[in-house]
Amino acid sequence: MQDTLTRAIAAHEQFERGTNLRAWLCRIMRNTFIDSRRRDKANPVKVDIDDVGDESLSASSGEPIRGDAELDALRRVVASDIERALDRLSVDARSVIMLDAEGFTETELSVVLGCAAGTVKSRLARARAQLRAELSDYGRP
Repeated sequence: MQDTLTRAIAAHEQFERGTNLRAWLCRIMRNTFIDSRRRDKANPVKVDIDDVGDESLSASSGEPIRGDAELDALRRVVASDIERALDRLSVDARSVIMLDAEGFTETELSVVLGCAAGTVKSRLARARAQLRAELSDYGRP
């Protein structure tokens, strides 16, 4: 988020008044994400979410069920399975899935992704199908 805001402030003269600020910021965030993923692939040192202490995650969650080790382990398994499935998608497919999950409309997605609304619909349909295929064996013994 800080990188996004830093880039937005540096490029504030490129923003056109009267256009969708949220879409402009999301496009910057998307490009920042893609840049960081490319850097991470080149970097041999990677920090896993399991390296972060459970205390810091559960203390800030505000969820009614805390301290249940079995539930926390299940959440980590599910999250890691979904994360691996998303990682197997292309950057474009992952982007459209994540932005859709954030609640953007297809029109907003078309502005963020820089393509027509029809293209967003087809990309989203293909990305969802790929994600379903990646998770098709999920939960099967």
